[in-house]
Amino acid sequence: MPKATTLTEVIENNRAVARAITYLEAENDTQDVSCGELYERALGILFHLQRIGAQRGDKLILFLANNEQFIDVFWAAILGGIVPVPVALGISAEHRHKLLRIARRLGKPFIYTERRSLERIGAFAAQVGETEVFEGLRQRAFLVDDLDDISRAGTVQRAATDDTAFIQFSSGSTSEPKGVVLTHGNILANCYGSTAAAGFNENDVSLSWMPLTHDMGLIGFHLIMFANRVHTHLMPTELFIRRPLLWLSFAARVRATILCSPNFGYKHYLKVLGERAVEGLDLSAVRLIFNGAEPISVELCDEFLTRLAPAKLAANSMYPVYGLAEASLAVSFPAVGAPLRTIALNRHRMRVGDPVELVAANDANAVRIICEGRAIPYCRVRIAGVDDAELPAEHIGHVHISGDNVTRGYYEDPAANAEAFSADGWLRTGDLGLMHGGELYVSGRAKEIIFVNGQNYYPHDLEAISQRTPGLELGKVVAAGVRARGSQLEQLVVFVLHRGSMADFLPLATQVARLINEQTGLEVAEVLPVKRIPKTTSGKIQRHLLEASYADGEFDAARGELAALRAALRGPEAGSRTAIEERLKSICDAALEGKRVDIHDNLFEIGASSLKLIEIHEQIDHEYPGKVDLTELFDFPTIAELASHLQNKLVQA
Repeated sequence: MPKATTLTEVIENNRAVARAITYLEAENDTQDVSCGELYERALGILFHLQRIGAQRGDKLILFLANNEQFIDVFWAAILGGIVPVPVALGISAEHRHKLLRIARRLGKPFIYTERRSLERIGAFAAQVGETEVFEGLRQRAFLVDDLDDISRAGTVQRAATDDTAFIQFSSGSTSEPKGVVLTHGNILANCYGSTAAAGFNENDVSLSWMPLTHDMGLIGFHLIMFANRVHTHLMPTELFIRRPLLWLSFAARVRATILCSPNFGYKHYLKVLGERAVEGLDLSAVRLIFNGAEPISVELCDEFLTRLAPAKLAANSMYPVYGLAEASLAVSFPAVGAPLRTIALNRHRMRVGDPVELVAANDANAVRIICEGRAIPYCRVRIAGVDDAELPAEHIGHVHISGDNVTRGYYEDPAANAEAFSADGWLRTGDLGLMHGGELYVSGRAKEIIFVNGQNYYPHDLEAISQRTPGLELGKVVAAGVRARGSQLEQLVVFVLHRGSMADFLPLATQVARLINEQTGLEVAEVLPVKRIPKTTSGKIQRHLLEASYADGEFDAARGELAALRAALRGPEAGSRTAIEERLKSICDAALEGKRVDIHDNLFEIGASSLKLIEIHEQIDHEYPGKVDLTELFDFPTIAELASHLQNKLVQA
C-alpha cells in the first residue's frame, strides 16, 4: 500500500493508476470508473458544492441509494475538506426521522441527494412537526438531478492527519444517534493495520454488496481496497436482498479474491439457494470471506462452507473478524489461511470476572464462540473488569481498545464520550470477551444492543415505539435480542408485563409487533407476556435474565398458547378473491415462508421485515412493472388494500 497520511493524498496518488471501480447494477449491467476518472468527477462535483457555499469543515449529509453517485460525492467532499456524513435511505418512518435528528445535531449541514428523496423527507417533516429542520436542509441541498456539468474543477483544500475525515452515525439508533468522528489519521492507521494483517495487494479483486453507509461497506470494501489499488466491485445492497444468488455468480465471473457478509447474509444466500447445484460456480480464487458486523454463528459458517465446497470454495476462506465504527472498522483479524477455531464455554460461567470454563461442544450448557484473531497493527485490545483494570488471560471481561485507529470521541456528545472512555483513555466497546491462547473471542455484550441484519438497534428505542400502544407504560416492556438454542441468527423478542389472560394479551402483542415493524422495518419474532420484569436494586432492567430464560425454553408454553389462539381466531380462509389478490397472495406466501397470510392481514403485524418487503416488491414489480412503489407497501399494508390500489392504477393506465 503506497504511503499516505490523508485520504486526500490517497486519491491524488491513485489518479494515474490503471485501476477501476466496477459498479454491478444488474446481472448484465456494469459500469467501470477508473481512478483518474473518479478524481476528475470528484473535482467537478466539488465545484458545485463550493458554489452553493460549502467550505472546509462544513458537514455534508450523503443521502443516496446509488453507489456510483455516493462514491463520486464522497471523494468530492474529501478533496474540499468538507466532512461527509453518510445516512442510509431506508424505507421506514424511523429512517426519515433519523435523518432529521442528524441534521439537527449537525447544526447547519448541507445535503446531497435526489429530488424525490428530498421531497419525501419534506412531506414526512411536515407530518411530524420538523418543518424548520427540513427547511434548513432544503436551503443547503444540492440535487443529483441538477448535476449536468462537471467540466469545471473545484479548489482542493489540503487536509491534515488530525482533520476530521467523515462522521459515521450509529446504524440502528432511532432516538438520538451518536456520530463517530473519524480523522484521516484514524482511517489510514486502520488501512495500514488491516493491510499488514490480511495481506491486501494490487493483485486482489474485491466484491461487496454491503451498503456504503455501513463501516464495513465504506471503509472495509471501498477505502481500504482503494488505498491498496485493488480492483473493486460494488453491488447494490438491494440487488443482493432481491437476488442473493447473483453475489457468488458475480464473484465467480470476476474471479474475486475478497468477499464479505454479516451473519444474516450467509443465511439469506443459503435460504434462496435451497437445493440448487453449485458445481457450476468456480470460487477457487476466493482467499478471504470477511464475516463480521454482527455476532458470528459457528454453525452457519460450517453450513455455508460445506454447501459451497462443490464450488471450489476453500475451507479456510471464512475470515471471522472483530471490529466497530469507533475503531475505524477493524480491531482484530485471525491469521490468513487459519482454519476456523472455536471453543465451548459453560453458559452459566460467563459473567465479567469469571475464569474461562471450557466444556465439550456437545455439553447441554455449551456456548460455542469463534476465534477472531489478534489485534491488528496500530490497535491494542485488553480484557477488563468492572473497574476498568486489565484482567488476566482466560477470564471473561469487557473488551477495551486503544490505538491510532480509534476515534477520539462522538460528535459534540460529552455524555456519550464520558461513558465510552475509561480514565486511562481506553474505549469501552460494550462487548464482552476473553483472551484464549493470545487471541480474542467475543462472548457477548455488556451494552444493550440488538443485532438484526447487520445493524445495531438500541432496545430503549424499540421500547419507546412499543409504548405508543395504549395501556403500555415505561418499564412495562422490554426489547431483547435472543438466539434460541440451535438457532443461527439473533431474533428480536419483546417481553410485556401482563398478568391477565392470554386472550386479553393477544391484541396487545399484535399491536406492539405492528408498531415496531411499521416504524423500523424490523421483524418481531415474538411478543411474550411476563408476570415480572427483572430489575436491579437501582431499577435497571436485567435483559440478560429474560434472554437466558427464553434461550432455556421457559417461554415455550406461552409461545404455543399464543400460536393456538391466533390459529383459532383466524379460522378457515373464506370468500372469493380477485385475480390480483390471488397473485399478490402467492407472492407474499413465497416471501413469508412459514407464515399464513390472509388477504386482510396487516403485513407489519405478521412480521414482514424491510428485507421481506423488498423481496415482495421485487416480485410485484416483475408482475406489474412500475405500478407499485416500495413505499406504497406502507400505505396499503394488506393484500386486499394493495390489490385495490393496484387495480385502480391499471384502470387509469
